[in-house]
Amino acid sequence: MQEKVVDLKTKDGVMNTYVFHPDRPGPFPVVIFYMDSVGVREELSDMCRRLATVGYYVIMPNMYYRMVRCVDLDANRLWDPACADKLEFMWKLNRHLTNTMVMEDTQAIFDFLANEPAARQGKTGCVGYCMSGRYVYRAMGVFPDRMAAGASVYGARLVTDQPDSAHLVTDKIEGEIYFALAEHDHYAPPEMLEQVSRAIKTTGINGRMEYYPEAEHGFAFPTRRLYHKASTERHWERLFDLFQRNLN
Repeated sequence: MQEKVVDLKTKDGVMNTYVFHPDRPGPFPVVIFYMDSVGVREELSDMCRRLATVGYYVIMPNMYYRMVRCVDLDANRLWDPACADKLEFMWKLNRHLTNTMVMEDTQAIFDFLANEPAARQGKTGCVGYCMSGRYVYRAMGVFPDRMAAGASVYGARLVTDQPDSAHLVTDKIEGEIYFALAEHDHYAPPEMLEQVSRAIKTTGINGRMEYYPEAEHGFAFPTRRLYHKASTERHWERLFDLFQRNLN
């Protein structure tokens, strides 16, 4: 496995970004891995490696770079009253981001990839968890010529009243988008998911929503208290199939 950290210049600063790809001649199809609200950490790096081992160039940006280069947050303790300051800090980081900011960062990633020998040009995939589910949804519509496949895993705030809400570009999506939904998820209320479902049906895009029985928000993170092995393995199967069909 080849791994490196690169600093990408954006209009707002320097975005530290993590790259993983197989240790053999490329180029490899690209998958952008958008982090969840807890931030870049070894747990996510391992997930990137799992994707990279089957033949992808995986790139994971630190989307909190405007405020911090790294964070030290334990998701399993964030709701402990003793960690109230950590929880407040996480929400501060989370809420300073907008969909528009992340799309600008995504363009910076594409600019970087143009000169990366190991990254195959053309069709790209993306995956995002929790807060980043909406970034996948938005990116699929903002970059329809590049984003051929996207997976939003227990995505939050897929629909908002903001002018850059992800659902507003549903009709622009040309690739295939997949929504993995936890059966128990207070971050994804039924009325929001119904709006997404209607948007998919109304526009006729290639989109699918799938519920994961018994799973809770955060089920795919192996160190998380709510980790659900069966659902996690199903989600990997869905990701590999999605990217195999659309990127290879």
